[in-house]
Amino acid sequence: MAFSKAQLDEVAVILEQAGRAIVMPSFGKLSAAEIRAKTSAIDLVTDADEAAERFISDALLTTFDNAIVIGEEAVAQGQTSLDTLMHAELAFVIDPIDGTRNYASATPLFGIMVAVVERGEVAAGIIYDPVTERRYCAVKGQGAWAQWSDGSSHSLQVAQPVALEKMEMLISTGHLDEPLKSQVNARLGCFSAVSMLLCAAHEYRLLAEGYRHGSFYRKLMPWDHAAGWLIHQEAGGYSAHFDGTPYRLDNLAGGLICAPDKASWEALHRALITP
Repeated sequence: MAFSKAQLDEVAVILEQAGRAIVMPSFGKLSAAEIRAKTSAIDLVTDADEAAERFISDALLTTFDNAIVIGEEAVAQGQTSLDTLMHAELAFVIDPIDGTRNYASATPLFGIMVAVVERGEVAAGIIYDPVTERRYCAVKGQGAWAQWSDGSSHSLQVAQPVALEKMEMLISTGHLDEPLKSQVNARLGCFSAVSMLLCAAHEYRLLAEGYRHGSFYRKLMPWDHAAGWLIHQEAGGYSAHFDGTPYRLDNLAGGLICAPDKASWEALHRALITP
């Protein structure tokens, strides 16, 4: 049975509760002992990340007793595995605080992201901004929308296609291997503007609202991309892996280009990937 908007509203309430009870009370107040490195000095986790993930996981499992939950921090700690994701009837993929480096430095660009996965396909996604208390949502085949805390909402629509030199891009090259890394960095001047927010939640939000034209990613952990990818797609966008194949949850190293339409994707691919 397809995941519904009403069920996504239930997920949204859980994220709002986590934001108000855990994420925001700790924002700007973390001690050094509450911030730790995971795989490197720039890959951080905080006590708030772990507490928020536990809260969200427990609430989702209580509400959806037939589901499994795959959280970023639980995977990092070896408590669960991505191996079960593609075969589960219903799974929730959680990023409890996307943009932890921003969060840890008291920069208000972070979000809570949850993707709903049914039998290996992204069925719904939500990005919740605890700072503004806005949610950005999509259900497969039913469009994408933004909703405020007062209940008002509007549909999301990606930017209109423009020429390459007029595109405003979100591009991250840190995880690229050479020689592609140097190639892409050398070609960034062909765009109107290039930025990186260190927060996929807000980058996908900007794409879906039409404030940026495209994005370029190499590392594709599902908690960073699955929800945002669906929101962008349901807002009218086009995306594909570097080799042109459709986005897949289990293709973690295939890179991803998002654009307003297929022609724009092809122009971006020529500009950045083609030797």
